[in-house]
Amino acid sequence: MKEAILAFDGVRMMYHTRTKETLAAENMSFSIYEGEFVAVIGPSGCGKTTVLSLAAGLLSPSAGSVCVRGKKVHRGMPCFGYMLQKDELFPWRTVEQNLFLPLEIKKINTPENRKRALSLAEKYGLGGFLKSMPDQLSGGMRQRAALIRTLAAQPEILLLDEPFSALDYQTRLNVCDDVYNIIRSEKKTAMLVTHDISEAISVADRILVLSTRPAHVVAVHELNFGDTVPLKRREMPEFSRWFETLWKELNV
Repeated sequence: MKEAILAFDGVRMMYHTRTKETLAAENMSFSIYEGEFVAVIGPSGCGKTTVLSLAAGLLSPSAGSVCVRGKKVHRGMPCFGYMLQKDELFPWRTVEQNLFLPLEIKKINTPENRKRALSLAEKYGLGGFLKSMPDQLSGGMRQRAALIRTLAAQPEILLLDEPFSALDYQTRLNVCDDVYNIIRSEKKTAMLVTHDISEAISVADRILVLSTRPAHVVAVHELNFGDTVPLKRREMPEFSRWFETLWKELNV
């Protein structure tokens, strides 16, 4: 039996303020296995980003456990890389300097690690833009730079928080292909949260469907597209069938 690289077990998450309590998640259980690309979808406001924060150890569950390879997660674990809705490239630093940022923060800014970051940039089409400033790049190239920056610190698990949502539709399709291909090529495990059903189908090996708050997993779907790239998946008959199934589950 495969060992889960990331596991939620009976997770409950309660937010407290001075005036009220909000139950964000209840009895949430699922596992993600090494090399998988898992997408998490759910109704607006159901707590998809909360799931990522729990996974990364940025939040501690009120009950239950979140574990990586059997050990409880905590803030600052080096096994995670986070990719946000915006690229968050520092505008006063060159692309090269932005790529080195996680190495500096984690105090692993060695010649070997810098060489690896530059090799990734070269491999994925940014080699000619290392001395450029972020505002000289297109939106798609900025997201590619953000992903390479995340990979520079060699995380085991990538947590993707709607990383394409700030892009226009055409760019989003192309960048989605780019990100998928890079993650597959680097053999990374990834969890994507998104409100976009089509996006989830186009990249995922499995899709977890969350309920309204308090969130819990109401369905798990294993897709059968293999390594077919996102744009090609959208052309396949199965794509429409999966979309209809997921649409119905989210609109019960």
